[in-house]
Amino acid sequence: MPEGTRDRIERLRHVARERFGWSDLAPEQTEAMAALLDGRDVLVVMPTGSGKSAIYQVPTVVLGGPAVVVSPLIALQRDQVAGLRRRDVPDAVAVNSAQPESVTDQGWRAVRDGEAEYLFLSPEQLAKDGVLKRLRALRPSLFVVDEAHCVSAWGHDFRPDYLNLGEAAERLGRPPVLALTATAAAPVRADIAEHLHLRDAVVVTTGTDRPNVHLAVHTFTDDHAKRDAVTGWTAAARAPGILYTATRKDAETYAERLRQEGVDAAAYHAGMKAADRRRIQDGFMAGAPSMVVATSAFGMGIDKPDVRFVAHASVPDSPDSYYQEIGRAGRDGEPARAELFYRPEDLGLQKFLAARALDTDALRRIMTTLLDEDTPRSRSQVAQLCGLSRQKATDLVNLLEEAGAVAVAGPRRAVRAVPDRTAGQAVDAAREVFERRRRTDRSRIEMMRGYAETRSCRRQYLLGYFGDRTDEPCGMCDACDRDQGRDRDPDRDRDLERAPDHDDEHRIETGPRRTTVPPVSGPRPPYEPNDTVHHAEWGRGTVMSLEDDRIVVLFEQVGYKTLSLAALRRDHDLLTDPTDPTDPTDPTDPTDPTHPTHPADPDPTDSTDA
Repeated sequence: MPEGTRDRIERLRHVARERFGWSDLAPEQTEAMAALLDGRDVLVVMPTGSGKSAIYQVPTVVLGGPAVVVSPLIALQRDQVAGLRRRDVPDAVAVNSAQPESVTDQGWRAVRDGEAEYLFLSPEQLAKDGVLKRLRALRPSLFVVDEAHCVSAWGHDFRPDYLNLGEAAERLGRPPVLALTATAAAPVRADIAEHLHLRDAVVVTTGTDRPNVHLAVHTFTDDHAKRDAVTGWTAAARAPGILYTATRKDAETYAERLRQEGVDAAAYHAGMKAADRRRIQDGFMAGAPSMVVATSAFGMGIDKPDVRFVAHASVPDSPDSYYQEIGRAGRDGEPARAELFYRPEDLGLQKFLAARALDTDALRRIMTTLLDEDTPRSRSQVAQLCGLSRQKATDLVNLLEEAGAVAVAGPRRAVRAVPDRTAGQAVDAAREVFERRRRTDRSRIEMMRGYAETRSCRRQYLLGYFGDRTDEPCGMCDACDRDQGRDRDPDRDRDLERAPDHDDEHRIETGPRRTTVPPVSGPRPPYEPNDTVHHAEWGRGTVMSLEDDRIVVLFEQVGYKTLSLAALRRDHDLLTDPTDPTDPTDPTDPTDPTHPTHPADPDPTDSTDA
């Protein structure tokens, strides 16, 4: 190790010990921190609760700040500010719409005068020209993007305003950029690097495994029985814990049922007053209430190490959301539990799809307006001219930009129509982009179904979804317990036996049995996680995981697909290496209907065809 690098790492450790009270730093933390001190961009993928925030907190002290931290939720900003104020470090402040203007002004002054060196903002704040000018004058030492998967179209929580952050960093004088996320497979990491304009970034990834969290699923066919089981299990569980629900009404109902069972439980959801949400979250951190029953609005960013369980009363819409939420359990490294109460009907696929309808009339209105305008317009002006909210206009303009129908440029990210394209053509192109995103969302729902219904090791399934390979069953899930004869749950086994079965060797469906296709004999096809492949119908994709009989691929056009290795053995041309000169398809030819950029056919009924 070069002398200068060793000195920097020792200084980082000294600051971590003396100013933050941490006895030591993990090797991946020091690697990322040292790269930032060298002026490098850094992308970090580490599990929830593994110390990602430290990677910008410690270097900020060394560099002399200020650090601009982009954080997606006001509640998350508040928790991060409160955590820093408990340390012997410069002050932290937030700029957001939920606090009085006097508080915001006081925060700006504190950063300007050097009293505060951590400044938290939402991505929406960075879309404002005035905010960017004030930030540039502060000469920030770091530009940090938390929850960076939101910048990616493949990320499960895509936020259009995140797309502007790469340009925002440029306008701030281009300090080193740090992107942080707990879950990002290879395609998501590539998207993050592209959209944030990362330059020769140092990528630090430790995988996504949380081996101390035991995984289990309880399956039901009757909603009443499921609700009774949720209440009974949670009331008997070791506190503190979090029970997630699908709706605000369910949060209130379960909290009341638990209180009737003598549990100190409180509901938490976005429909409550901000003061009540703060009171409940602060109380939970202090130990009362001991359990919170919440929608997904609760928990992001909380730093409570002793949460002993995270339970879900209904199945989430994706493994991404689920893994992020269960990551709030067992941050102290002690055993914790993640329990999913699953009823197939709860997936609500049709309701989910219907809720994501595209407003083509608004799209057409935007394009017609831009085509009639000689001068590029800001998003706010587009919203005004078209009678839309700024948020909706931003979402639709970003959709049109991704479809190549509008161009965005200049310090105000002014928008202009691309010439030689009619409003109708632009709407059609934007609809294709929207449908591609919706197919990806639908595939995530099916992958969540697969997790709930698999009889194989659940941890292997989850980690494989994120492109992490583990060759051995984990020994810390209900499937492994069942294989080893531990903690059998006869009721759950009977429920699973009643679940629908699938036995088509051309298609893999994760039903009640361990495999629906016998393990493939002979040498395995030459696929490895993160390999790029090309499918005859679905175009380019990235291999995420392999099992004895199946392979999971994330395709750019249609999302996640599970393919039978038996089918791939019979048809060698079905899944090929796009860089192979002997590949019968030419992925560089955009007129080829299998080309990745060619409009895909409507999504088939099954999302797991081979």
